[in-house]
Amino acid sequence: MAELRFDGRVAIVTGAGQGLGRQHALELAARGAKVVVNDLGGALDGTGASSGPAADVVAEIKKNGGEAVASTDNVATTEGAEAIVRAALDAFGRVDIVVNNAGILRDKSFKNMSPEEFDQVIAVHLRGSFLVTHAAWPHLREQAYGRVVMTSSPAGLFGNFGQANYSAAKMGLVGLTKTLAAEGAKYGIRVNAIAPVAWTRMTEDLFPAEFKERLSVEHVTPLVAWLAHESNESTGETYTVGGGRVARVFVAEGPGFTKKDGLSVEDVRDNWQQINETEPYLLARNIGEQTAALFQALR
Repeated sequence: MAELRFDGRVAIVTGAGQGLGRQHALELAARGAKVVVNDLGGALDGTGASSGPAADVVAEIKKNGGEAVASTDNVATTEGAEAIVRAALDAFGRVDIVVNNAGILRDKSFKNMSPEEFDQVIAVHLRGSFLVTHAAWPHLREQAYGRVVMTSSPAGLFGNFGQANYSAAKMGLVGLTKTLAAEGAKYGIRVNAIAPVAWTRMTEDLFPAEFKERLSVEHVTPLVAWLAHESNESTGETYTVGGGRVARVFVAEGPGFTKKDGLSVEDVRDNWQQINETEPYLLARNIGEQTAALFQALR
């Protein structure tokens, strides 16, 4: 089989100064993409800034014969997001791929989490992914081509103690992915999400040391590269990836209970077991299919 290449393509990777984003940027560049390496260069909690991480990755790409430019703009502001996309246009004349990877952590139990700590995490993960994609979207539509990869998390899909802000942001990205996939379909734009399990500075305190190599970021990037490639036509999907394993994660609807002549509280109580059954399930590709199934049940 032929090697998957990105010659002629321009990719934006946010949060690309370290960890997963760095590996994504290096891999795309090694396969021929021109890359905007975006990283604010701050601490894990989002404080501070430094041009060093992004510049170091750009230098590494160039050393390996690739093309890249650095961006230290903030994804969480409209001006920052527009500047990131403008960096791609100014340096390379186009943008084809957006990998939304930037993120911060402000972990606390829900009772101890301030509104500011909630908002700050939402601002980077969810709002930042929205803003960067929104800035690139007109260019992707105009050229009738684009690939967007969102970075969700198992914490968003399944929940995690002490991460109400992070989980809410990451599940929000799944909904954003679904909607953008629907809106981008006729313009050749494919939008998917990953939920990675990897050893990074965000997770190094969570995983046993013995899994450091097994959960290397190198095991995540191949999925990102595939989703960013022109050969991939899947869209609106979420995939968990880590340790060499890739699997589709999906939202499905069970068969449920239907009472056509009106539902009472007692009906819900008396049919609770049936309501909670999961087989056979409906796997709707969009809200239209989900509501169509409801209408069919009511006929």
